[in-house]
Amino acid sequence: MRPFHFAFHVDDLDAARAFYGDLLQCTEGRSAETWVDFDFFGHQLSLHLGTPFPVETTGKVGDHLVPMPHFGVVLDMQEWRSLADRLRDAHVDFVLKPHIRFEGQHGEQGTMFFSDPAGNPIEIKGFHQMSGVFEA
Repeated sequence: MRPFHFAFHVDDLDAARAFYGDLLQCTEGRSAETWVDFDFFGHQLSLHLGTPFPVETTGKVGDHLVPMPHFGVVLDMQEWRSLADRLRDAHVDFVLKPHIRFEGQHGEQGTMFFSDPAGNPIEIKGFHQMSGVFEA
């Protein structure tokens, strides 16, 4: 798989470093006075100082409305559960608490939504089999 690159705004680089680096345990890469890169589970995030995207809770998935836009990553279920436990232990304020959706159906997955300190929504999904990510 090729790494995906996503650049977006945050309003505080120190808070972003604590969140992405310390809490999510993403490795910090290059940086300058106004931006910092992170290895986000094998993908490159470039966090730049500025005004974050406006967010609305307009995405309907199953019985839930989710924040739009959002980004995230798909992990295997063991990694997903481990991260969910770490976030719960850190008392992260979840937008959508970790749970299993589409249980017993194609596309069954763990999902959780939370926001970074700048309000950028993140969804982390977990699958038992990565082949299920694109199942119809």
